[in-house]
Amino acid sequence: MFLVPLQSDKNIMEKDFETFGNRLAKMDKHISKWARRTSVSCYRIYDHDVPQYPFAIDRYEAYLYVTEYQTSYPMNKEEHDAWLGMCLTQMVRALDIPLDNIFYKTRKKQKGAEQYIKSDDEEGFETIVYENGLKFIVNLSDYLDTGLFLDHRNTRKMVLDMAEGKSVLNLFAYTGSFSVYAAAGGAAKVVTIDLSHTYLTWAKENMIRNEFYNPDKHQFVQADVKEWLAFPMTNEKYDIIVLDPPTFSNSKKMLDVLDIQRDHAVLINQALRILSPTGTLFFSTNFRRFQIEANHITTQNIKNISGQTVPNDFRDKKIHHCFEIKKGENLVM
Repeated sequence: MFLVPLQSDKNIMEKDFETFGNRLAKMDKHISKWARRTSVSCYRIYDHDVPQYPFAIDRYEAYLYVTEYQTSYPMNKEEHDAWLGMCLTQMVRALDIPLDNIFYKTRKKQKGAEQYIKSDDEEGFETIVYENGLKFIVNLSDYLDTGLFLDHRNTRKMVLDMAEGKSVLNLFAYTGSFSVYAAAGGAAKVVTIDLSHTYLTWAKENMIRNEFYNPDKHQFVQADVKEWLAFPMTNEKYDIIVLDPPTFSNSKKMLDVLDIQRDHAVLINQALRILSPTGTLFFSTNFRRFQIEANHITTQNIKNISGQTVPNDFRDKKIHHCFEIKKGENLVM
């Protein structure tokens, strides 16, 4: 939603807010140079760098997507409105972005299913952004997330680099960004599976925008991934599988609740059954307290690649956990 800041309380220390603004300007100048070199037009400027300002601030070309994380810092509504107004004023000044181009959300402590729920005040604002030369539709108004998880930019590039001639399965595909990257890398086949018709349509549109859509090579399947993995409708083996589930989901369309800490070993083992003998499974979760239960997984060829997959513009290196898993007997790393 668009948000108009209220007048700030005179007792608020403007110097502290100027420090926040200076930090924004410095980081934007630094990261924008890297972004131009790498053909990326959407990136994180600010990652809760200063504790008093608990925001994640992402630039999507001419727009800002601002997420405030709830904290225990004591402020009543009037104080919070004044504080937020001053913060937004600094964003406008430091980043030279009109207030109307700033989209603001709050992220409460919650179970992960809410990331797929529309907000109450839908405005339907979509735009096209670029990442490694590829086009993606993002929606900055209607959802808690935009349709492109910026923290997996490196992981997507890994898939692109190994996709040529391979069969790729994208599970819990969301808006299909991994599928687009696989197609860009020359994959022979890409199967995109998600429970949501809305997100599958979005994924297909992303493929069309990049001129990769080919129904003979690329399939879009609406299914409960947890159920589909338990009873796959094919005996096909895949060379690359992307498994990036939500932390928690209790969608009415699902037969069972998904809890990633409880269910991840089963999901990984089921995915390994349809992975080719020399294939690679990428498993990821943004559950911060996640602990992989390697003793319950049918291979020990598990490598923690989180350090490689979190991009440089994310100072929060715990934004996700990511593992490269293969068949074999190597030790867990």
